[in-house]
Amino acid sequence: MALATVTAAGVSVSGCDATAPAAPGSAPATESAAPATQPGVQLSALAPANVAKSRPAAPFDLTGNWFIDTTESADAWRFGPPYPKLTPAAQVHFDASQKAAREGKVYRDDIGQCWPAGLPLIMTRYWPMAMVQIPTAIYMVSGFMNSLRIVYLDGRPHTELDIIVRTFNGESIGHWEGDALVVDTIGFRGDHHWMDQGGASIPAGEQLHIVERIRLINGGKQLEIEYTMTDPEHWEGEWKSMKRFNRVDDEDIQEVSCLPDLNEHLQSTTSKAQVR
Repeated sequence: MALATVTAAGVSVSGCDATAPAAPGSAPATESAAPATQPGVQLSALAPANVAKSRPAAPFDLTGNWFIDTTESADAWRFGPPYPKLTPAAQVHFDASQKAAREGKVYRDDIGQCWPAGLPLIMTRYWPMAMVQIPTAIYMVSGFMNSLRIVYLDGRPHTELDIIVRTFNGESIGHWEGDALVVDTIGFRGDHHWMDQGGASIPAGEQLHIVERIRLINGGKQLEIEYTMTDPEHWEGEWKSMKRFNRVDDEDIQEVSCLPDLNEHLQSTTSKAQVR
């Protein structure tokens, strides 16, 4: 009973002292630090309290500039062939793009009209990708349109699909499995978003789901990514692809803006070669 009384009194006095002025001649009171977070509130990946949390050391650091390895094929930026079995809706676009290519035309070149390339194409376009890794996230900036992609590593879950803000690069959540970083990405926009283009146009929809297994190989000189992609709206089953990227140490990512007026000279934007 006495313990309860003392405790209650302590709480009461503490509440009064919080606003009481300092005694004459005493040193100014140091303002108490605000709580780092509130229950149920997700800290920013850049919040010092989040970065400072105790975590196992990451198996590797992707910080650097990376460029798609094209030593085996100039078409290494593509994610096929082989392609999965397409749904009838997607097959219409694929066939139309094949026909346009045979006629020397370009089918729905949204990228040429400054629509974002979107994942997965943003990883393999003919521009390097800068990656900066901290304990809570990997920030990726492409030299192509300066497209931003963030892979969160701080243990947060995916945003619920009924409130997620859909983007062309989606929401990426990563975790470590042995020597691999596994990245799960959902929340894509389903318009003006393509898996492949230029004679092999395959659309991507809001049901697109991409899982990447990322490893550093060859003494850290190469990055290997195994893609497993599903989108029941546009193809059946899993679409798998493996890409390798070379470390680029003599080039930095610069500011790049895609401006429609600068693209007017492109065959695929305003000329009759553009097929919509």
